[in-house]
Parts: sequence; structure tokens; C-alpha cells
Amino acid sequence: MTNTWKTARRSLYYAGAPEPEDPVLEKGKVALLIIDVQNTYLERPDPATLDDAERARFDAWTPFHERMHATVIPNLEKLIGAFRGADLDVLFARIACLTPEGRDRSLSQKKPGWNNLLLPANEQASQVIDRLAPTPDEIVVLKTTDSALTGTNLRLILNNLGITHVVCAGLFTDQCVASTVRSLADESFDVIVIDDASAAGSLELHNQELAIMNMIYCNVMNTDELLGYLPRS
Repeated sequence: MTNTWKTARRSLYYAGAPEPEDPVLEKGKVALLIIDVQNTYLERPDPATLDDAERARFDAWTPFHERMHATVIPNLEKLIGAFRGADLDVLFARIACLTPEGRDRSLSQKKPGWNNLLLPANEQASQVIDRLAPTPDEIVVLKTTDSALTGTNLRLILNNLGITHVVCAGLFTDQCVASTVRSLADESFDVIVIDDASAAGSLELHNQELAIMNMIYCNVMNTDELLGYLPRS
């Protein structure tokens, strides 16, 4: 097994620090958490209908969409398949307000700008994309905050399931993924973030956030590295 994750993505704080131990992932104690991979983030307008400013923004987001379809979504499928195949828990979190006008959203979900999305729980835009759709017996938590723990019962769910290690992947690395990872770490869960199954708006933001979180709030691995540690059914 390659162990490049043990020395990669070191920030100034952890330059020269000892390599982390191999994680011990046990059946019944490790879960996969897919964060906010929802239809709204994969939708794109017809570029022919856009004015110059809108087209510039469209083009700025093109690398994100290319990476999602070429790398992130296939790796998420691979992770989900491996967890299901080993009879390990797969959970989902999605941004979804419970009121039609979004009054129940947290302040961070209401501030003007890109993050101000109105995603009522039952609308198509707020659903997990079809390629990753939860099975009927998989747990989905709805959140009106960036963190999947804050304002949900996910903490209780994980504790009740006996989970000690949470593998996180999804959107967006520097926002909801990061917020969730920090919350999990604060609650003493052992967290692993999957580099090539997560994305930020740009690869630069993605890489910056992973370096910030690595070695303190989580360990960062790629999909194949993580799969090498999974318990078998």
C-alpha cells in the first residue's frame, strides 16, 4: 500500500512532524459521509443564453465541473460501492430548508452572494444527484448550516451506530466539508477526508483547505489509499 498520504499536504504547523499511524478501520465503527453532492451544484445554463459577465462566470466554473465529472463523482461511486459491498454504513448530508422561503436557514446560508441558495427540502435542486442516490435504508440528514453536525442529530446517529471513524467526501472542501470535519473532530471522531472525491470551487481553494485541515482535524487520503484500509465483509 502506498503511504504518500502520511507525508503529503503538510502545513507549516506539521512540517517535520512524525508520520501518523495507519488507521484501524473496523466493521461497525467506520462510516462514509457524503456531503452536499446535490443537483443544484451540477446544473449549468446554456452558455449561448448568457451575457458577457455571466459567460465569464460560467467559464470560471468550468474546471470545477470538469473535475466533478472526470474525477470526483467516479471516485464517490467507487467509495459508495466499496462501503456498501463491505456492509459498512453510508450516510448523506444535504443542504435543504424546511420552510418554502428558507426562514429556518442559518445566517451563513442567508448572506448575500454565492452561498445564498434557497433549497427547499422536497425540490429537485436539493436532492442528491442520481448517480449517488441513497438507498431506501441509508440515512440522509438535512441541514441548514454548513456543518452536518450543527443543528442536526447526526452526532447522536453516529454515536448510536457505534461509529468512531468518519470518512468525509463531497462539496465544498473549503465550506461544508471543512465545517463538518471540524465539528466531527471537536466531538472526538477520527476523520479521514478523501482528496479526489471532494471539490471546492477551484483546485487552489481545495488544496489550500486540505493543507489547513490535514494532521489536526483529519487525515487526507485519496480514494485508493482509503480503500486499502477498509475492513472486508
